[in-house]
Amino acid sequence: MPELPEVETTKTSLLPLIDQKVLKVEVHQSSLRWPIPENIQKLKGQKLLKLTRRSKYILAEFEHDTMLWHLGMSGSFRLCDAHTELRKHDHLIIQFEDIELRYHDPRRFGCILWLDPNSQSKLIDTLGPEPLSDAFNTDYLAEKFKKKNVGAKVAIMDNHIVVGVGNIYATESLFNLGIHPAQPASSLNRTQIEKLVIEIKRILKQAIDLGGSTLRDYSNAMGENGYFQQTLLAYGRAGEMCINCESTLENLKLGQRASVFCPQCQPLKKVKIVTKTPSKVNKA
Repeated sequence: MPELPEVETTKTSLLPLIDQKVLKVEVHQSSLRWPIPENIQKLKGQKLLKLTRRSKYILAEFEHDTMLWHLGMSGSFRLCDAHTELRKHDHLIIQFEDIELRYHDPRRFGCILWLDPNSQSKLIDTLGPEPLSDAFNTDYLAEKFKKKNVGAKVAIMDNHIVVGVGNIYATESLFNLGIHPAQPASSLNRTQIEKLVIEIKRILKQAIDLGGSTLRDYSNAMGENGYFQQTLLAYGRAGEMCINCESTLENLKLGQRASVFCPQCQPLKKVKIVTKTPSKVNKA
C-alpha cells in the first residue's frame, strides 16, 4: 500500500495540473472502495486550484468543489497524452487542457470522493497530527503513550495517534533506534520517545526526497519509481543478516502486519507489572 512518502510524491507529480480546466470526465469502472460519485461530471469546466495532502489522502481543490483521493492498496495516478493506450485497470479519466489524468487501480481499494461534511467527519476529522508537523513532538507522543500497552510499532501506526507512519517506515525507525516492535509503548522512557519522534521525521523526509518506495508497482504520476527501498535495513529482510551485529533478522506479526526486527539489537525488555493488593473488607 502506498504510504505517506508515496502519496506526497504523487501529489507533487500532479502539480502540472494546477490552473488547468477540466474538459471531459470518463468513468470506466465506478466500483472502488466506495462508488465514484454519479455527479462527478460537474467537474467539467472547473479549474484545479490547489493540491494538498492529509495523511494518505490527496485533496484536490477545484473552483467549486473539492475531491478526496486515496490510492488504496494498488492505486496510482498517471499523467499522459490523450492518445496513450488505456490500460486494463484505468478506471477514471479526467481530461485537462494540456494533459490527461488517469486513475489506475487493479485491486479497487482506493477512493474518489467529494470532500463533504460526511466524508470530512468520517475520514479526516478523527486523524492524528501530521508526523512532519510541529504538532507531532515529544510532549505529544509521551502523553499518547502513557496508557498504550500495545507494541510501539502498533502505536505509531495508529492513525489516531499520528498519521502516515506505515509499516515500512515504522519498521525502519524502530530498527535504527534498537526498539523491539512489540515493546509496550507505555514502557518507553522520554529519551526514547524523543529519539523516536526525531527518527520518524528523518526517515519520512529521506523517503520523500528519494521519491518513496517502489516495492511492487508503485510509481508517481510521471511513471517514475521511488528509490527509498534501496536503503532498507530491516523491512522485507527477514532471514537475512543484520548489518549491525550479523544476527539473523526475525519476523513476527503485530496488528496483522509483518514486523521484521533484530533479536540482538532490538531486545524485548521486560516490563514490571505492578498489581494492586485487594483492600480488606471490614465485616460488620
